[in-house]
Order: sequence, then structure tokens, then C-alpha cells
Amino acid sequence: MNAKVSDPVPEALIRRAVVRLLRAERHKDAEVSVTLVDDREISTLNRRYLKRRGATDVIAFALHESGAPVLGDVYIGYAQAQRQAAELGVPLPEELVRLALHGALHVLGYDHPPGAAPGEAEMERRQEALVRDVMRLGGMP
Repeated sequence: MNAKVSDPVPEALIRRAVVRLLRAERHKDAEVSVTLVDDREISTLNRRYLKRRGATDVIAFALHESGAPVLGDVYIGYAQAQRQAAELGVPLPEELVRLALHGALHVLGYDHPPGAAPGEAEMERRQEALVRDVMRLGGMP
């Protein structure tokens, strides 16, 4: 993990969330890495690969060909996750799980439909159901 972390990172909870998603989506032979990075690194990735400026919360790369086993990388902006958790009034572990799942869903091919209102997109409904499930079953560290 490349981010400067002041709070313990719930690695087991994040791993459990991604594994649960992959199993639910019936991907038995899959590999998804999750890396926490600082604002500088996520800003660099954002500019280099998405042509956007500034820090963001999550960037995901699907690295597999169509029909091949799932392979992907998820990068979470740790400081941005901290800011978002505070703004939303949710525990940081929950926000990290949410972002890991969001990135993993992108790796699996889910996307944000144009013009979808918050809560309308299948991706977001799937993500939030899994967040609730993982946090309920996984508990807070």
C-alpha cells in the first residue's frame, strides 16, 4: 500500500468484499488487485489514463481480453476516501469497501449509464447491496 495511512486499513474486509463480488458474479478464475495510493499518485493516474485533473476516489483497469479470466487493478485514493467518508458520515472502512467494490465492478465491465440518477444504475444498486452485505457479515474491524 503506497498511501500514508493514519488509520488501520481493513485489508481483510476489502479482500472479503472483492471475493464476495467475484463469487456472486460467478468468476471463479479471477484476479483483482486493490492498491491504496496518496493524492499525488491518484492524480497522476487520473491525468495519465483518464485525461482528468486532480485527485479522485477510485480508478480501475480491466486487463483481460473478452472471454478470458477476469484480471484487473483497482487504485483507491486513500485521502479522498477519508474525505468522502467524513462528508458522507460513514466509517472509513465502509467507504474503502464501497470504493473497492466500485472499482471491481468496473473491472467486470459495469459502467455508469449516461443520465442515470443516483441509485438508478444497476452498478450502483449492486455495489450498495454488497456494501451492506459485507459490512453486516464482516463487521467493523
